[in-house]
Amino acid sequence: MDVTLAEVVEVSRAVAATRSRTAKTQALAGLFARCDPDEVGVVVSHLSGVLPQRRLGVGFRSLGSLPEPAQHPTLTVAEVDAAFERLARATGAGSTASRRAALATLMGRATADEQRFLRDLMTGNLRQGALDGVVLAAVAGAYAVPEPVVRRAAMLAGTASEVAGLAARGGRAALEQVGLVVGRPVRPMLAASAKTTEVAVGAVGGGTLLVDGKLDGIRIQAHRRAEEVRVFTRSLDEITERVPEVVEAVAALPGGDLVVDGEAIVMLEGGRPAPFQVTGSRTASSADVAALRERVPLTTFLFDVLHRDGTDLLDETALVRHESLLDLAPHLVVPRLITSDAVEAEAFFADLVGAGHEGVVVKAADSPYAAGRRGSGWVKVKPTHTLDLVVLAVEWGSGRRTGTLSNIHLGARDPATGDFVMIGKTFKGMTDEMLRWQTERFTELAVDGTDGWVVRVRPEQVVEVAFDGLLRSTRYPGGVALRFARVLRYRDDKRAGEADTIETVRALAPGGTVRAPAPGG
Repeated sequence: MDVTLAEVVEVSRAVAATRSRTAKTQALAGLFARCDPDEVGVVVSHLSGVLPQRRLGVGFRSLGSLPEPAQHPTLTVAEVDAAFERLARATGAGSTASRRAALATLMGRATADEQRFLRDLMTGNLRQGALDGVVLAAVAGAYAVPEPVVRRAAMLAGTASEVAGLAARGGRAALEQVGLVVGRPVRPMLAASAKTTEVAVGAVGGGTLLVDGKLDGIRIQAHRRAEEVRVFTRSLDEITERVPEVVEAVAALPGGDLVVDGEAIVMLEGGRPAPFQVTGSRTASSADVAALRERVPLTTFLFDVLHRDGTDLLDETALVRHESLLDLAPHLVVPRLITSDAVEAEAFFADLVGAGHEGVVVKAADSPYAAGRRGSGWVKVKPTHTLDLVVLAVEWGSGRRTGTLSNIHLGARDPATGDFVMIGKTFKGMTDEMLRWQTERFTELAVDGTDGWVVRVRPEQVVEVAFDGLLRSTRYPGGVALRFARVLRYRDDKRAGEADTIETVRALAPGGTVRAPAPGG
């Protein structure tokens, strides 16, 4: 059967409306089970907030003025996917006009609810609680396959959409046939978080540990097959052409086929890491890579080996994989300590943070490579910073937060002008009770009413936020931006004049105090 977009939107709304994981899973599984095997992958992608086409060339500006919505739903998921394909393929002369026309045709056939869903999907703002674990559980329920079988297939196949299609066609037997293929990226293993190394050591169960330096670069997964090297990011995008240093480092290793996991990072003279955005900008650009390499060379670090010379190592222990990596590439291994002593782990953490790195990842020596999951085998520890900032504006929420004021704009105090300088936004860390409170509070503080998507407010409310670090930024007037900011609490005990200053914030940036960007810069 052809699943309609209206059915997908209805399920999306149901998933957003509940906090129950069971209810979310059941709603998704019911829809997946009704899908044709050829379309379930697209449905899974859309409900996961993922575009199968990756990029459409459609931004917020293009979606700012939409045609009048249709009165009745007629769009199918297949028609939406075909329209997205046309948008993604539009290139060259006249592509802007053809993309605009294709977008107008699609959105003109969508109802108001469908337009909101498509807009959020295209802009990456579909926040409804259909997280990866829930989606995989729903695939398991829809096709009566044990969850561990689904999770392992997803680890090796890379995407939930592909696994759903396989399960729809062949059930458990089809998923059990999925194996590691050199050249096809594997979902990376992820780390849980802890506030201290002591907590992290306890979380992994103690015993023998691998304590790895957590480097502030980009995650890479390199595959070498028949002497050809391909490099993928954490999100499984291929970046081989952008990182020739990584390609050469992996190509030079002994032996045959390989899959290795690691980090690419720009290092400064003296051995300190460059700020993250330096590495990010270098690896994001495919223009004149040779010149970039000359000016901003990448350094390759490895911390795992998943396949070597025809043998899969995923199910081996971390210690066995370490020994294989040490034999393979001792010169590329990340800073690593093997210990069973929590005090040693803490000292190692302090040394790495002092050297400019993000922190450590504590790994149980007996843990297998559980790709795609934040399990207890790996636990990361990073120093946490906090600031008292002032809320300058707030955005209306979407998905489960529809009807509440959610994403807050954060500002630091500028004593020289008496004004506030924006340094970031966040919607993280907010409980339901906090969302209700801040919706009422910021409605009272609204300067121009609450009709627009962004509501400007009087700069009176102080909020304490935690963040993992700072980026130098030309996006915000203060010249810096918060990384991974989340709300800890609202400070009714502090006035706006007691908030942290922009100079205090700038002094925390990599390399010390930064200058504000020039006007218009």
